[in-house]
Amino acid sequence: MNGPDRFEAHDGDDGPEEKDKPRNEGDIQDERPEGPQNERAAGRPPRIPLPRASVEDSGLPLPALEEPGDATEPPPVRPVLEHPVLKALLGAWALAACSAEEATAVEEHLGECGACADEARRLREAVGLLQRPDSLDLDPGLRTRVLESCLERRPPRIPVPDWAAAYDTETARLDALLQDFGDAEWHAPVRLRWFRSDEATSRRTTVAGVIAHLLSVDGLVAVALGLDDPLGDVTSRQPTPASRTEAYWSASHFPPTRAVRAPWREQSHNLVRTVSFTGSGVGGLPVPYGDFELPLHDAMLDRAFECWVHAEDIANAVDYPYDPPTPRHLHRMIDLAARMLPNALADRRRSGLAAPAHHRHLVTAGEPGRSLRLEIEGSGGGEWLIPLDSPAAKGSAEHEVAHVALDGVEFCRLAAGHVPPQEAAAGQVGDREAIRDVLFAAASLSRM
Repeated sequence: MNGPDRFEAHDGDDGPEEKDKPRNEGDIQDERPEGPQNERAAGRPPRIPLPRASVEDSGLPLPALEEPGDATEPPPVRPVLEHPVLKALLGAWALAACSAEEATAVEEHLGECGACADEARRLREAVGLLQRPDSLDLDPGLRTRVLESCLERRPPRIPVPDWAAAYDTETARLDALLQDFGDAEWHAPVRLRWFRSDEATSRRTTVAGVIAHLLSVDGLVAVALGLDDPLGDVTSRQPTPASRTEAYWSASHFPPTRAVRAPWREQSHNLVRTVSFTGSGVGGLPVPYGDFELPLHDAMLDRAFECWVHAEDIANAVDYPYDPPTPRHLHRMIDLAARMLPNALADRRRSGLAAPAHHRHLVTAGEPGRSLRLEIEGSGGGEWLIPLDSPAAKGSAEHEVAHVALDGVEFCRLAAGHVPPQEAAAGQVGDREAIRDVLFAAASLSRM
């Protein structure tokens, strides 16, 4: 018996009597589905569901499990795009801004529609003009063009001589490379390379050591102009570039650091300023190099050449691109090397490094003699007739016995001792012995 204070569980079956008992309007109840809340709202106790039987307890075999690879999913249905939609996507496709599905649909459409293919080609060409893959490095000729434009509008009261312009430009380019170097870059290892007695020679140093080398050798020009010697009280055994460099390195209590940049740059400014104030008449002033001497206008070209070569060494050490000089300056450097070749040939013969040719004969100074045609290709190139038998002889096309063709930058690297003579020439015709002598003489121009 259920009372207000008693609760008895039941299964919810009202029995046959209750089922057959007619209901009046007052007996009409809410027909909502039964649940704990509805049971509570109707004043009846909630019905507790019976526990379910597990399939594992029934004794029946369990269903087989599907392997992950068994279920084959149907391939995705690629949307079919109409021609107007594909045509509208050509601009985004040219800019590589389409999704993978859209790009595939456009490319399939281009194989079928000639008009869209032509439009896509024009759009791709336009994108190439808008997004040129230019290098982040400035054009090496930009500085020269800007200066020329400025000087055309307002000529300088004290112009820089033409033969000093290459040195001014190359020192500025190297200084721009050094501007953002940190301690790691300044101490990066660099190997200086040159040829001595037909053998490749090298010396290991650092980026700071290379700048110290340039500072000490540029000091030869500074001393010739009456400026302070960067070595100061330090004396070298010989007044040669190598001895001065070794003396500077040995006098340093610690390996050179970034502090060497300021004196090197100040000295380069002073050299350009001094030759500019002195005038073009000072170009013939002799600059002794120990074993030989050069007139000032050639010495400044020589220093510009070495500055570029060692700037490339530094750039390679820090894995940074570095462009060759402008064609005008490169031509001047090649011309200097070509003019130095006859003396280099004579020195090699005196040292026994170049055997005298069988047909060699001395001629009167200024007279034509056996010659080799040196053809330099590329920017800054040209042709030079190199006298083979005597430095005082005159190159002559009528007495040409050999012809050598090289790239301009390759020839400069040969003269710097960075390329073996056997691998330098792109084309060789004529007397093999004369060609070998000239190539090895070019390599002998190199020094530390």
